Amino acid sequence: MSTSLAHLPVAVLGAGPVGLAAAAELVERRQAFFILEAAGHVGANLRDYGHVRLFSPWKYDVAPAVARLLEPTGWRAPQADALPLAREVVDHVLQPFAALPAVASALQLRTRVVALSREGFDKVKGKGRESVPFVVRAVRDGRPIELRARAVIDGTGTWNTPNPVGASGLPAHGEREHAGRIHYGIPDVAGARRRMGSPTMIAELIRRQVRQRFGITCSVGVAATKFVAKLASGHAKPDGVLLIPRAATVDFLRVLPVGALWGVGERTEAALARWGITTVAQLADSDVGTVQRAVGKVAGAHLHDLAWGRDPRPVHPGREEKSIGAEETFGEDVADPAVVQAKALQLADRCAERLRRHGLVARTVAVKVRASDFRTLTRARTLATPTDVGREIYLAARELLAGVDLDGLPVRLVGVRAEGLSSAELTVRQPTLEEATADDGRDRREAERAMDEVRRKFGSDAIRPASAPAGRDRSTTTFVPADLS
Repeated sequence: MSTSLAHLPVAVLGAGPVGLAAAAELVERRQAFFILEAAGHVGANLRDYGHVRLFSPWKYDVAPAVARLLEPTGWRAPQADALPLAREVVDHVLQPFAALPAVASALQLRTRVVALSREGFDKVKGKGRESVPFVVRAVRDGRPIELRARAVIDGTGTWNTPNPVGASGLPAHGEREHAGRIHYGIPDVAGARRRMGSPTMIAELIRRQVRQRFGITCSVGVAATKFVAKLASGHAKPDGVLLIPRAATVDFLRVLPVGALWGVGERTEAALARWGITTVAQLADSDVGTVQRAVGKVAGAHLHDLAWGRDPRPVHPGREEKSIGAEETFGEDVADPAVVQAKALQLADRCAERLRRHGLVARTVAVKVRASDFRTLTRARTLATPTDVGREIYLAARELLAGVDLDGLPVRLVGVRAEGLSSAELTVRQPTLEEATADDGRDRREAERAMDEVRRKFGSDAIRPASAPAGRDRSTTTFVPADLS
């Protein structure tokens, strides 16, 4: 290791099971480190599906180094072969470990990493890169910071990057434009039959409401387990319903390729193929020990259960909003900046309405612009004061759009996103300069709330925001730069 790096700490990204396991190893090796976690507590992603029972027993859920560091405090390991709920891993392992002095002093919560690079190096400079520190750019409580590290361990995981709606791992046409209206969870309709009818009636009700409210189609899968329901919804695309009765579950699965099962990626599929297993039927008919030798003990047992339609995990109907956004693709590429700005005004208004509906305020505004050559640029700024006002979001977005250089190409897509969310009720909010000095500044929020009421009564198209009036073109909000490009 270069002597210029030896004094620097190691950066651990994410305070989940992987990130904290890495921290435990660093503690035992007496290495300096810091942990950056975007949420306000450890194990945030596990908390999102805390009621779900994991398919890996406790003996695989507690890193050995974590256990060794906890044991002197009187901590006792759970029963090795028991299957925990996700929240139990947080409560029984992650939180006690994070409270240890060696870990708590290095843990930086509410710190979201937005960029990572090597100090003094860009994309085209390579020689000597390994001998200089990493630069970690992050946003902490809405404020940009930069940290230096000699190494980076990424434990952030993939929970916040769900599979797209479309087939073959690709987004469906229009999915990105309507991302703010798509919920990637799986609704649980248990107990709804008495009020809403049979599962297929509920499915048709969902499809009808989606078509009426958003003008798009959707497919629905109905089954006894959420895994099979997800498969059924894929087979029902682009605009249908597929019901798999409980008694028909195994027959439905047996004709599928093994790659259709959750958790089977390219490597797992190749490992199974080396043992002559290429279909779900072959997997189900194989001895579970054979499957475990092919892909590992835990994964093998889990896949064997899925092949027989066994999936005891309950449905988790929602997750915490971490950002709110809207974007739209133009029917034809647009070269007029005024048209792009007008669309940004509508999108900002849509974001603000959703913020108010959920009782949230945003500290950061981001924009996304896609040119006619499909090149996509993003820009973001952190507001001095969190807001749920559409005009404030729009003024920030407009300034960001003005700074996007597309080399004269027309615009295909524009998007506005509100990030750095917090509870409006719990956030201390100082008035902006505009609110403090303008005649109508104090009334703007109430005016937008009145617009919300009109839309609730008469529909989302009943009232729209007007374009920014002349003479009020310049935002008076103070910004702290946080470029995400």
